[in-house]
Amino acid sequence: MAKAKSKPLARCPWARGEQYEQYHDREWGVPVHDDRLLFEMLILEGAQAGLSWETILKKRETYRAAFDDFDPQKIIRYDARKVQKLMNDPGIVRNRLKIESTIKNVRALLDVQQEFGTLDRYLWNFVDGKTIQNARATMKEVPPRTAESDAMSKDLKRRGFKFVGSTICYAFMQAVGMVNDHLVDCFRHRELTKTRKSR
Repeated sequence: MAKAKSKPLARCPWARGEQYEQYHDREWGVPVHDDRLLFEMLILEGAQAGLSWETILKKRETYRAAFDDFDPQKIIRYDARKVQKLMNDPGIVRNRLKIESTIKNVRALLDVQQEFGTLDRYLWNFVDGKTIQNARATMKEVPPRTAESDAMSKDLKRRGFKFVGSTICYAFMQAVGMVNDHLVDCFRHRELTKTRKSR
């Protein structure tokens, strides 16, 4: 007797193609509490402005190489020569404002870490230290911004961060698990419904 074919996993409709599927299944919506990775995702979400997320995913490894694995102690020492080198790097988005904003954001990051101890503690305060569990049935129900992303954006800008508009902040919050925006029929929604508190 022939084996019945296994039913394909139900995913969010945007997760099409191998790269998107892997990102969706392994990373998107998983709570992140590592300062380096939080900073990386904040920078990449800002770099994505005006582009597709797929473009950024394809450049992710070259971004890590170009920006010294997003080590703030190294980025803070970048000078005009380094900026020009980055401008000539085809592996990243060669937008001077976005490149220079990364360096400015490191200065703001170090101030945040000095005040709050970690970037993790500061950012997760905007969701009271735990994932907001949503139950959305369709992509139309997913907003481009929320009161929480508005508050995060406003405070980040006040502290000197660049490319942190509310829509960028909400995409960041979705990516690092501050909100669970997997649709209810997606297999990852069930796996990520447990509330996790930040450290």
